Amino acid sequence: MEKKTLSRDGTPIAYERTGQGPTVILVSGAMSTGGTVAPLAVPLSERYEVLVYDRRGRGASGDTPPYAVAREVEDLAALIEEAGGEASLCGISSGGALVLEAAASGLPVRRVAVYETPYADFLEGGERQNAEYTEHLTAALAEGRRGDAVELFLRLTGMGEEMIQGARNSPMWPGMESVAPTLAHDNAVMAGGLVPRDRLASVTVPVLAVAGGASPEWMREGTRAVAEAAPNGSYRVLEGQTHMVDPSALAPVLAEFFSTT
Repeated sequence: MEKKTLSRDGTPIAYERTGQGPTVILVSGAMSTGGTVAPLAVPLSERYEVLVYDRRGRGASGDTPPYAVAREVEDLAALIEEAGGEASLCGISSGGALVLEAAASGLPVRRVAVYETPYADFLEGGERQNAEYTEHLTAALAEGRRGDAVELFLRLTGMGEEMIQGARNSPMWPGMESVAPTLAHDNAVMAGGLVPRDRLASVTVPVLAVAGGASPEWMREGTRAVAEAAPNGSYRVLEGQTHMVDPSALAPVLAEFFSTT
């Protein structure tokens, strides 16, 4: 990330800008940095000015305690100001919850797209699972057990124990532990893990909710519920795609949506 801007509380937020045209800001999910969504910026930059950034506490960005979701909304406000005062937003996974909250907070946003924000309304036992995750994650981070916090998150995503132990012994593990405290950030953004229907009712700009056709049914139905809760929401399925969406499949859909007047 070559550029930095200061958020309202003085936290430096690192970002990169590519392309020309109307601005689109890409927002990553849990355990991710701006580099994670950078591959999606490449095709979009043929038609748009695309900003990718490290969310606070990750990569080259700072982190000023205490954390609050409102601070991350202010981070986006600072980036939008850098981009000229208006932007469209795209959030991947839990990053989708953040961009929806930013729109509901009244930021100058033209359009909002989300890809599979993992709301668990249609997952059996999902609400209980999220409550238990919150309890155990809070304890692990309070006790400095960053590795255990990462394990909790990987189990929440459905990763098997053998794969988790393999990850623990891999070269990428120290990097995962380094951003483990930000798992609490994403957990706060998800606000209990259920579709925030009342909050979404106040989002008046167009909202596109996209899911992968090869993703679990509960993920697709949760994504559909986002579109239904937003006054100007629409729902789209990308056949053959999973939660790890191929940028070449998602980019054309986003480009079309963001170009609509």
